[in-house]
Amino acid sequence: MNSHAQGEQQVVWTVVASDIGPLLLAATDEGLVHVVFHATEPVRDRTLDRLASRLGTTPVEAPDAPQLAEAIRQFEAYFAGRRREFALPLDWSLISGFNRQVLRELASGVPYGSVVGYGDLARRVGQPGAAQAVGVAMGSNPLPVVVPCHRVVESDGGIGGFGGGLETKRKLLALEGVLPEPLF
Repeated sequence: MNSHAQGEQQVVWTVVASDIGPLLLAATDEGLVHVVFHATEPVRDRTLDRLASRLGTTPVEAPDAPQLAEAIRQFEAYFAGRRREFALPLDWSLISGFNRQVLRELASGVPYGSVVGYGDLARRVGQPGAAQAVGVAMGSNPLPVVVPCHRVVESDGGIGGFGGGLETKRKLLALEGVLPEPLF
């Protein structure tokens, strides 16, 4: 019997190629719920196990699922330089509290081609002095690229950290015109 028909949440996923390596995209009926960098088989397997545990249902590989179709199109357009912002329904269920507040501000208030400091983002959410907590929020972002944690940098001009790796952050910032393209 189809458990989705009984009212349980369905989670569908696929892996798409990108300029920064394979990305795992997962969605629920609410919207895109997770984006994972470097989606090799071991990373994919760990991610799917975590999603099953957190969301209470086994994710189903479904590259043609309607819940993923628009996300796939928008990611392709973004990496081709034809899209500057994502317009997707998002499922925020993997993040809550301060982290969700920070990520929502980041998603709505830091446009393509710009950056913000960790401290500046903390002030925007009414928590001056919480720059380190903003860094934690960036590290827990379940929707990177769409919720652009790559646009958060150190106030002294440093690139800062990044869960997808610094080379990935540099490539995303170069794509958006913030950094020059790497020479090699």
